[in-house]
Amino acid sequence: MRAITLALPLLLLASAASAQSGFQSCLAGLKSAAAAKGVSGATFDRAMAGVEPDMKVIEAMNNQPEFKTPIWDYLGTLVDEEKVAEGRAMMRQHASTLAAAEQRFGVDRHTIAAVWGVESDFGKARGKMPLVQALSTGACLAPRRNAFFKGELIATLQIIQRGDVRPERLFGSWAGAFGHTQFIPSTYLRLAVDGDRDGRRDLVDSIPDALHSTANFMDKAGWVTGATWGYEVRVPNGYSGPTGRNPKQPVSSWASRGIVKYDGSALTGSGNAGLLMPAGRNGPAFLVFKNYDAAYSYNGADSYALAISLLSDRLRGRPGVQGDWPTDDLPLSREQRRELQRLLIQRGYNVGEPDGAVGSLTRAAIKEIEAKIGMPQTGRPGEKVLRALKGGRV
Repeated sequence: MRAITLALPLLLLASAASAQSGFQSCLAGLKSAAAAKGVSGATFDRAMAGVEPDMKVIEAMNNQPEFKTPIWDYLGTLVDEEKVAEGRAMMRQHASTLAAAEQRFGVDRHTIAAVWGVESDFGKARGKMPLVQALSTGACLAPRRNAFFKGELIATLQIIQRGDVRPERLFGSWAGAFGHTQFIPSTYLRLAVDGDRDGRRDLVDSIPDALHSTANFMDKAGWVTGATWGYEVRVPNGYSGPTGRNPKQPVSSWASRGIVKYDGSALTGSGNAGLLMPAGRNGPAFLVFKNYDAAYSYNGADSYALAISLLSDRLRGRPGVQGDWPTDDLPLSREQRRELQRLLIQRGYNVGEPDGAVGSLTRAAIKEIEAKIGMPQTGRPGEKVLRALKGGRV
């Protein structure tokens, strides 16, 4: 038994050494593929010098979230009053840049700012993983999607080769999204533009480049200048007709089913539209047009597209979602989440900094509170848990 115990560390070391050897061999094999895309040997060697695998990338690929975020929770943090106020301040600060991007590409400034706010919280949350390391790990060690990671790694090396962004500034997500508006490297190569006219396309340190590039993305995705993304509607009680972003139908077809705008007025808009009911038939409903599809293409998810669309409306001064979400435990804004974390800290829970970002420590503490007040243990930050803490029930 003692011999087996002593042998285990040696086996683990051998396994780690084998993985490291395989990683370095994989990287060496990518050099010719990068060269075929115009990346010099010197650029490749400098970018790869000292790069080791980061297994957090594999964990991020494999770990399933503890629960699926309801749409009302998702929008509760991305389109809250704090985000709207900050967005309006950023629009004032960068008014000339937004106006120039709008003039150049035909995408309105409110939508451009909304993408910026949803994607990186106006540049404050751009990701902390070194891009070359993260993409190298995925390219060589990921159990799936290796071709994706290899393509994005080579695209990153092309960006470095061009001199658009300094290698030490390339940080982002585990999947490669980076910069103010979170382009992946291949999208960067296709659609990034020079907004400040300095000869480079720098989405990391140049806000004009980032905002102009976002406008270019939306334009190429089919944005219709001057048209709406959509609006909230009311559907008749017991409605059982079609729903979804697609297939779209003429506005008159939806009107014939008894659907009206939320304020009761007749439907408007040209072109075909889809009926989106993201929380099911008992929640808010939206008629969505072609411009919604452009927002959808940014991340391929209705939650993202709706967040961008609703935030753009709020930045215009329009109301947010007016219908009721089908829940008796409403979502918390970012300020309420910070308040929740402060209350948990006061009760001795270690949740880190009360920054409004709900991670594993905060969720674990919430589960304990939920158990104490007789709720299912989900770890979800909702109004019920906040009320219990504020009311001294726990």
